[in-house]
Amino acid sequence: MTSILKADNIQDADGNNIINESSNTITIGASGDTISIPSGATFNINGTAGTGIGTNTPAFHATNSATQDLTSGSYTKVAFNTETYDDGGVYDHSSNYRFTPGQTGRFFIYYRLGLITSSAAENKYPYIQYGRLYQDGSQSDALGELIIKRETSNYNFQEVYLHAGGVVNVTSASTYFELYALSTNAAGAGDTDVNTGSYFGAFKLIQ
Repeated sequence: MTSILKADNIQDADGNNIINESSNTITIGASGDTISIPSGATFNINGTAGTGIGTNTPAFHATNSATQDLTSGSYTKVAFNTETYDDGGVYDHSSNYRFTPGQTGRFFIYYRLGLITSSAAENKYPYIQYGRLYQDGSQSDALGELIIKRETSNYNFQEVYLHAGGVVNVTSASTYFELYALSTNAAGAGDTDVNTGSYFGAFKLIQ
C-alpha cells in the first residue's frame, strides 16, 4: 500500500518552516538554517538549470580586430577591441581595454600575443619583445613577464607568439587588469606590431 502525505508546509517544533511549497516553488529550510547532505548521499543536478550554484563567471574572451603598432622601448597597452563573450560585463572593449572582475576570488587569467616586425627591412635588427599583465595600472608579477630575445641579425620575416596563463587571487572588487606589450627593436618606433590572432581572457574559479 502506498501512502501519500499532502501538505504545503512542514514545520519544526518551534513553528519554523522546514519545507514550504508556494506557486510551484519549493523552499527547503529557513534563514540561518544549515542544510546538510550526509556522507554517502548524492546531490544530483545533472541536466537541471539552477541559480545560486557555483559557476565560472564572470568570464570574458576578447581579441584584436587589427594590428597595433608598438612604440620601441616603452610598454603599450594592447587594444583587444572585439569580445567573443563577456559574461557579467566585466571587460571594457571600447576605451580602456581592461578586465574588472567586480568581485573578489580566484580567477584564471590568460593571454596570447602575436608580435611581428612590420616590414622585412626592419627585421634585420636585433630585438627583445615582452608581454606583461598590469594590475591597477602597474606591472604585475602574477603571470610573470614573457620575453623573446633575438641577438643575431637577418632578413627573414619574424613572427612570435607569447602565451601565459595562471591563477590570480583578487582581493578587491575594484581591481582591474590590462595587457601590455613592448619591443626594443633598434629600428625605432613602429617597427613591431601586435598581430591579429592575439587574445585576452579570464574566468572565475569555483571555490
